[in-house]
Amino acid sequence: MPKINLKILTFTLFVLFAFLFSGGFFFYLELSSFIKEPFNPGAGEKVFTIKPGQNLAVIAKNLEIESIISNKTYFTLFTKLKKAGRKLQAGEFILSAAKSPDQILKILIKGKVKLYRITLPEGLNIKEVAALVEKANLSTQKKFVDLCHDRSFISSLGIKAISLEGYLFPDTYFFPKHTSCENIITTMIEHFKIIFTEKWQVRTKTIGFSVHDIVILASIIEKETGDAQERPLISSVFHNRLKKNMRLESDPTVIYGIKNFDGNIKRKHLKTITPYNTYQIKGLPMGPIANPGALSLQAALYPAKSKYLFFVSKKDTTHKFSKTIREHNQAVKKYQLRKK
Repeated sequence: MPKINLKILTFTLFVLFAFLFSGGFFFYLELSSFIKEPFNPGAGEKVFTIKPGQNLAVIAKNLEIESIISNKTYFTLFTKLKKAGRKLQAGEFILSAAKSPDQILKILIKGKVKLYRITLPEGLNIKEVAALVEKANLSTQKKFVDLCHDRSFISSLGIKAISLEGYLFPDTYFFPKHTSCENIITTMIEHFKIIFTEKWQVRTKTIGFSVHDIVILASIIEKETGDAQERPLISSVFHNRLKKNMRLESDPTVIYGIKNFDGNIKRKHLKTITPYNTYQIKGLPMGPIANPGALSLQAALYPAKSKYLFFVSKKDTTHKFSKTIREHNQAVKKYQLRKK
């Protein structure tokens, strides 16, 4: 067996070590540069999606395909070194190649997902709310409406009603794309519960109503009101009529009970008996006709003190209030029929 020249072996090992060290050193510098420097400092923002169940390799590949990072291998290695492979969140993210891979990874770990804004004006009904949710691509209109009529789901929310009409509180909400329809509805209901304070609950009992009664009444006030300042007065008219056992005779309640309403209320509609036609039934309709805001709920609980029993639109968002049918008929001639 030939003798090994120790000098040659030592030199060879030295060269090999130096090569590996220098290679490793340059790799370290390259990885460090990759981590800290943006791929494209002038790039704009874009939506990047991580689907539920996607692994690190797929995420890194997609980041490279979208030109958000320059090297999927480096990003994968960096993520593993940070022990963050299983911390990446599913959802839609606003990312940019103007951010460094280090900043991008922090966003993906913290779950700073893109949020979709939904603004619900006061007075929309379930179908109209559902249409806005569908427009935001968060759920189908059918699924939303069906859930709002699902008895077991309604019961789980602690609402004593046959639908969630009236309880989808009007406000501006922000949801990530993968939010469930159940969560969207629950958020709206929880907001209603916050608004309807314990003080309001006590007031409800004091004036002899249930919470559901107040929501029904508030929904009618909401649909009848053009000028916000008139809410308490409109409320007083309905409270006065209820005390006198008079029919509420509210057009919006009639409209709610009409299927495929074409926008033109006719005499036959007023004569058709439905659970919502307050020209034909006494007391409140069977349920809310819209989702009222806080001011209408407050007006239902705290009506103005008045002796008014009638009001008619002056066609300028305000109303003429009357105490007698004679005064009311004169107001109708003046403002509706334009007769002096």
